Amino acid sequence: MIKTMKKNLNKIRIRRADRTRAKISGTAEKPRLSVFRSNRYVYAQLIDDKKGHTMVGVSTFEIRKSAGKDSTKTVQAERIGEELAKKALAAGVKQAVFDRGSYKYHGRVKAVAEGAKKSGLKI
Repeated sequence: MIKTMKKNLNKIRIRRADRTRAKISGTAEKPRLSVFRSNRYVYAQLIDDKKGHTMVGVSTFEIRKSAGKDSTKTVQAERIGEELAKKALAAGVKQAVFDRGSYKYHGRVKAVAEGAKKSGLKI
């Protein structure tokens, strides 16, 4: 019974991600800012869907040392957004389309977006 319930939840999650991505596509001028969060880490990347490659990527591995061990996951997620925006502006990208995937715009996902906006990336 638990196995079937888990399969159903995964189907729902995948369907929600597909529904979100159906409306979003990234280009070289306005790439897709994709966010993935696990229980432990957060990853964010700018993707050009037309060419099919990642332009810029950041994860909590890079941020952890500078953020400090006692910082919360949400604070680290905001730092990821800031770092991603700095790298994007250096690469010549000024705006992006936000792709939250199957996650709600809340918590760490929202912190990544807010950090990127604060550092000058238009979303």
